[in-house]
Amino acid sequence: MAKYLWTVTYTPDGARGLMKDGGTKRRKRTEEILKAAGGKLEVFYFAYGEHDAYMIADIPDTASVAAICLAVNASGAATLRTTVLLTPEDLDKASEKTFAYTPPGR
Repeated sequence: MAKYLWTVTYTPDGARGLMKDGGTKRRKRTEEILKAAGGKLEVFYFAYGEHDAYMIADIPDTASVAAICLAVNASGAATLRTTVLLTPEDLDKASEKTFAYTPPGR
């Protein structure tokens, strides 16, 4: 399974929902949707600053990631930004592959 980092920004409606239901209920709901997709939540943190929450999850396929993102973003309560996380071993494998690349204008 691949690991994904989600940065979450709540809309005003989403923030009101958090005030009503609290953080642990939001984490539980996140765990449920990930389990339904065959994945697992590794970490979930709320934060101050540019984004409101950060999550790392193991998810088996990109279609499930896309479906979860669509569902959350379509709700209007939050927006997700998804980052694929690579292990050091993944980077080792990538560095062993070479491709001829010509930059634009050359």
